[in-house]
Amino acid sequence: MTGSANLADWPVAILAGGLATRLRPETSTIPKALLEVAEQPFIVHQLALLHQAGFRRAVLCLGYLGEQIEALLGDGTDYGMSLAYSFDGDRLRGTGGALKHAMSFLGERFVVLYGDSYLPIDYEAVVAAFLREDKPALMTVFRNDGHWDRSNVLFESGRIRCYNKTMSTPDMHYIDYGLGVLTKHAFGRFRNQDVFDLADVYRKLVESGKMAAHEVKERFYEIGSREGLAELDALLRDRSVTS
Repeated sequence: MTGSANLADWPVAILAGGLATRLRPETSTIPKALLEVAEQPFIVHQLALLHQAGFRRAVLCLGYLGEQIEALLGDGTDYGMSLAYSFDGDRLRGTGGALKHAMSFLGERFVVLYGDSYLPIDYEAVVAAFLREDKPALMTVFRNDGHWDRSNVLFESGRIRCYNKTMSTPDMHYIDYGLGVLTKHAFGRFRNQDVFDLADVYRKLVESGKMAAHEVKERFYEIGSREGLAELDALLRDRSVTS
């Protein structure tokens, strides 16, 4: 596939519309992306990481209390980014439906990650891997062995043989790292659906042999749990002291 790996040319979709029920009562009044980590809202750290990598545009897919995120970030100028916002509306669309709803902002192809993930990797290498393949999507995978979360990917010889987010098998040593590259054509089977999960899109693509893969070696961090919040807080505080 042709194209540039210059990350400034690529929009990033940030999926930040969930209810965050595991983190209540804190998330009863603020969205998860605004939880404080190392003295700043998490989304500020996430945007700083993306900016450092070379991205300059992001589309935030929002739902629950999402207007608070827009009120904080505005057009993104203060963070060196150009930001757009896509709201689910009167119902949650799921991660896949949220991306489909935001397609007018995202264009033909884009990078996607979750609004509770902190992924310190080489993003340019991920996009370059996508461009080398003639496939409508790419999933990053990480050798997890059930350690950080339940493994859900059978990955062999550079290919994803099976992906199932809800049913792990003993030969699944890898996990969906939480970063993907997608084209709008990846959503073809969902053209008549408005509510669906990104995991469903991935599963269909894997089953049809249309999902490329890129293995990363750096572990992921997340704020979807209290343990994850504490761990990332410690990491970012340590980096601020040593930098």
